[in-house]
Amino acid sequence: MKTNRRNFLKSLGTLSLFTVVPRSVLGRGYVAPSDQLTKGIIGVGNMGRGHIPYDGTRVVAMCDVDKKHLAQAAGLVKDKVTLYNDFRSLILDRNVDVVHIATPPHWHGIMAAEAAKAGKDIWCEKPMTRTIGEGKRVMEAVQQNGSIFRLNTWFRFADPFYGLGTPVKPLKKLVQSGLLGWPLKVTISKHTGFDWKFFWVGKTHLEPQAIPEELDYNMWLGPAPYKPYNAHRVHGTFRGYWDYDAGGLGDMGQHYIDPVQYILDKDHTSPVKVEVDAPQQHTEAAGTWRSITYTYADGCQIVLWGGDYGVENTPYIAGPKGNVYKNFVCDIPDWEKKLAAFPEPAPQNTDFLECIRTRQKFALNEVNGHHSCTIVNMGAVALRLNRTLHFDPVKQEFINDPEANQLVDEPMRAPWSI
Repeated sequence: MKTNRRNFLKSLGTLSLFTVVPRSVLGRGYVAPSDQLTKGIIGVGNMGRGHIPYDGTRVVAMCDVDKKHLAQAAGLVKDKVTLYNDFRSLILDRNVDVVHIATPPHWHGIMAAEAAKAGKDIWCEKPMTRTIGEGKRVMEAVQQNGSIFRLNTWFRFADPFYGLGTPVKPLKKLVQSGLLGWPLKVTISKHTGFDWKFFWVGKTHLEPQAIPEELDYNMWLGPAPYKPYNAHRVHGTFRGYWDYDAGGLGDMGQHYIDPVQYILDKDHTSPVKVEVDAPQQHTEAAGTWRSITYTYADGCQIVLWGGDYGVENTPYIAGPKGNVYKNFVCDIPDWEKKLAAFPEPAPQNTDFLECIRTRQKFALNEVNGHHSCTIVNMGAVALRLNRTLHFDPVKQEFINDPEANQLVDEPMRAPWSI
């Protein structure tokens, strides 16, 4: 007698044990009778713990190299959850449908690629990867294995920017209408919210300390170069070190840059030049900077003003025919009436769980996420070298600059690789 999926699910329904059935049993695109997808979280510090509840999913596994973090997170889940200290075990867990990566960025590339190869769908925190080369490898792995990938910054499709006072959709409509002219210059500064976490900086002289008993520090470092343990290297303050992130630029940059890529219709490409105005950065510790300017092949620009740098009344978007300021204020006469005649932007697939069910790309996926993260990483390389760099968006490498290209694909500490 043949057993079809309906009869199989009906038989499972008689067993109270099977309240959630992973797709390893049902196959990709199917969901459990409870209409839930199962989720495993790698990294359950503040960010990971904050994303335990998510409608339509159930956490069935957690992983962390810090036993205290793991115990705290487990205490927030009422149902049974499997605990791991090695991410590879969670990725191979047949009960896990979606792998949520909430670790420091130096782990994102390896974990996302391994999750894709294991047939999992992926929810990754920003920045997508710590280097441009890692982003290319993740994009390839996701596409080769048919995974659905979500990058967790949502400003291109939901909520106003920090401090900008408007969602992205009306800005997208105004730009695509052509009323502002072309090319455009987008300026991101503290006046549009880009000062929160800007001062994530590292310390230049770290004294070696005893490794806490609850922390597997060697596994925390993973692919990063070995450095003696100091509490400032790990957990919340890791962002201040080039080995793991890129200071305030790495932590918040993709939140602000990704919507601009969407607004300017640049999801398929990257800038061709990056210029920095900054003091010389320390070789290990990320510092502050005054400005980073990105220029596209068609003359459009993104300008980041750091900290207190910049002028308050500068337009958020400046064009040859008009300007847009925060709170969606435009200086074109009768602009609202003129704009009403133009079509709305195309709809975006913003329901991650529905994308998993239908196998359609999420609005911010491995392709456009990689391109916006590349802008962050271009800036990090320019800051570290403290000079203007020219970039080939097709080859995704710097032009005639071997030193910069060494930072595109930095070597990983053995035995780690993508």
